[in-house]
Amino acid sequence: MNSEAPEEGNAFLAQKSKLEQRYQVILDRVTPHSTERWAFTGVALFIYFLRVFIAQGWYIVTYALGIYLLNLFLAFLQPKFDPSLEMDMAADAVEEGPTLPMRSDEEFRPFVRRLPEFKFWHSATRAIVIAFGCTLFRFFDIPVFWPILLIYFCILFTITMKRQIRHMIKYRYIPFNIGKKSYGKSSFK
Repeated sequence: MNSEAPEEGNAFLAQKSKLEQRYQVILDRVTPHSTERWAFTGVALFIYFLRVFIAQGWYIVTYALGIYLLNLFLAFLQPKFDPSLEMDMAADAVEEGPTLPMRSDEEFRPFVRRLPEFKFWHSATRAIVIAFGCTLFRFFDIPVFWPILLIYFCILFTITMKRQIRHMIKYRYIPFNIGKKSYGKSSFK
């Protein structure tokens, strides 16, 4: 009997490993198709909202999903290296002595996101699927007055995005390609 227990554990781990490999293959295949990935996520979000609307419940789950997606979106908009912190460190370094150039007019520094687009998509899609799974259980349907949650979320979204846009304007970074100079198509493939 003792010899069977490790075999069952190994079989479980082997099956888990196979599933993880299959999942990774699927992710690898969809990685270059960003438009299709986001279309799938949009359809999944629409189906989730339709489910919540028809069932008239799970407002807390929806609120938590909204806060999580807002958090992901903010991480997607922010640079990996915060310019405000770098300016503070540069000011401290000036007091210590000469250093390498740190200002944007002295050297080119590309915009690197704190949360890359693929990880943003993957986390958002996974969160929507988990939230949809929560709507299958009445345990998560906590009775609340949903207009208050909606108003609070809208206020939170407005304040947060206003602060983020001010930060983007103050430190002159644009997280999108809109309005950036384009020097023609590259001949390299």
